[in-house]
Amino acid sequence: MGVWSFWIDGLGDFWMSEDTEAVEYSKRRNLNRGYMKLILIIEDDPTMLEALKGNFEFVGYRVRTANDGKKGLKAALDFKPDLILLDVMLPEVNGYEICRRLRQSGFAAPIIMLTAKGQESDIVRGLDLGADDYVTKPFSIDVLLARVKARLREHPEEGTGHCAFGDCRLDREAHKLFRAGEEVDLTPKEYRLLAYFVKNAGRALTRDKILDDVWGEDLIVTQRSVNRCINTLRNKIEADPQRPVFIKTIRDVGYRFDVQ
Repeated sequence: MGVWSFWIDGLGDFWMSEDTEAVEYSKRRNLNRGYMKLILIIEDDPTMLEALKGNFEFVGYRVRTANDGKKGLKAALDFKPDLILLDVMLPEVNGYEICRRLRQSGFAAPIIMLTAKGQESDIVRGLDLGADDYVTKPFSIDVLLARVKARLREHPEEGTGHCAFGDCRLDREAHKLFRAGEEVDLTPKEYRLLAYFVKNAGRALTRDKILDDVWGEDLIVTQRSVNRCINTLRNKIEADPQRPVFIKTIRDVGYRFDVQ
């Protein structure tokens, strides 16, 4: 199968056409099959599932597929993919529930949700349940491929004691932060927040989720507490706190930590 461009119109009709320029580009890029990451695609539309599978395989990814939520959840737990493309509206088990169960089980790989629902509440719900990103239909295959590549690049390797970003280095074993070789004084809450961001690098995080995961059962804190702590942390790690490159604000959602 070649490379296909596809989209879904406002009526829900599915369209796709062979992209000859993309075919030639992918042939050149595919000479070095350096990706070889395993992508699990959970999608009940057979045409879209086949198009996604073909495009990702063509650029060098290994692909597993599932056409309903029950099969998808089992495949995720059995094969432990490097990334999951997860449709929201699925038979048997919906995408939100799959995301929730996987995160509860300790599954840490990126999850990108594919949804025709563009409402802010639907997006926030998916992010709160542990999704890393979302792509709203209609979407282009080029954008989706780029999103996948970015999530795989940004997702940190588990089990490493150090994480470097910019001129900073976080030592997670010693609970210390160094910038340009000098130790930076962090409060316990600032360290926990930074370590949390590093662990979830590339993932869009709502303020409520940050509150739950970092502050826990502390009932006297509010979303303003998150904002204040992030502002002080930016002053310690960003070259220009007014134009942050690591802790990014996502409008109407929350924050995302980008490893440069």
